[in-house]
Amino acid sequence: MASGKRHKIACIGSGNVGAACAQYCLDMELGDVILTDVVEGVPQGKALDLTEAGPVRGYSCVATGTNDYKDIAGADVCVVTAGLARKPGMTRLDLLEKNGNIITEVCENLKKHAPDSVVIIVTNPLDVMAYVAYKKLGFPAGRVIGMAGVLDSSRMRAFVAMELGCSMKNVDTMVLGSHGDDMVPLPEYTTVSGIPITKLLSKERVDAIVDRTRKGGAEIVALLKTGSAYYAPGASAARMVESIIRDEKQILPCAAYLDGLYGLKDVYAGVPCKLGKNGVEDIIELELTPEQKAALHKSSDEVRSGIEGLKQVGIL
Repeated sequence: MASGKRHKIACIGSGNVGAACAQYCLDMELGDVILTDVVEGVPQGKALDLTEAGPVRGYSCVATGTNDYKDIAGADVCVVTAGLARKPGMTRLDLLEKNGNIITEVCENLKKHAPDSVVIIVTNPLDVMAYVAYKKLGFPAGRVIGMAGVLDSSRMRAFVAMELGCSMKNVDTMVLGSHGDDMVPLPEYTTVSGIPITKLLSKERVDAIVDRTRKGGAEIVALLKTGSAYYAPGASAARMVESIIRDEKQILPCAAYLDGLYGLKDVYAGVPCKLGKNGVEDIIELELTPEQKAALHKSSDEVRSGIEGLKQVGIL
């Protein structure tokens, strides 16, 4: 981690999520941002636009756009959003293979140009891509993290606040497992100013919030029709960057490599992590009900299935 100078954050992929993450990082003055992309002009244009917003927003950090990985040299944190969205007619394995190849290429460049960085993977399927990155990079497991739980928990916090008509600042939540339909929201670890929501809402309303959280991304896709969420994903990635850059040691739900905790081995899953300058510095093992533990293992089985698929096509 750099000291005595501005931190450097690399956003690998300059689409909506990457650009939103860059915007939030600049707004929080976490450091200078390098936007990269394979498409010429896109990272340069967005970086210039973000820099020109600085005088209005009051930040002095700058954004730079590039198509050359050498410009990320010395980055403290790399946020990887590069990848394809699933298109009509594309099988799950098709998506896994295409994004697996993209992440492989990205990792080759990260190893070469930012070997000391903490890497945050945002590309979907999130947990599988985080595993690919870990295997390809060869970095310590704590320096390769997936962004999912912060986003899923943020959505749940918003839904609880909307239901109760209270400030979102008063709501704390915890969502475990994979990023998708098999995620495991934990109502008993969800509180409003310390009060469990199970004491404030009926089981039916809690169940409805849990279900809406699981379908949070799909709900936005259905409304937008031509795209997917990017403000909340970008903000969630930036929140992780903040805890790392500022060595805050915040407890945040992240996709982390598990090697025995929660009864899971050699897999990435969403769990509570202490995030500091070294990435994941500790993993908190919560006491789960048998049903919650089974749900967590079920979500991890889906991740293992994706990993096996990539082994079959030679990516892993």
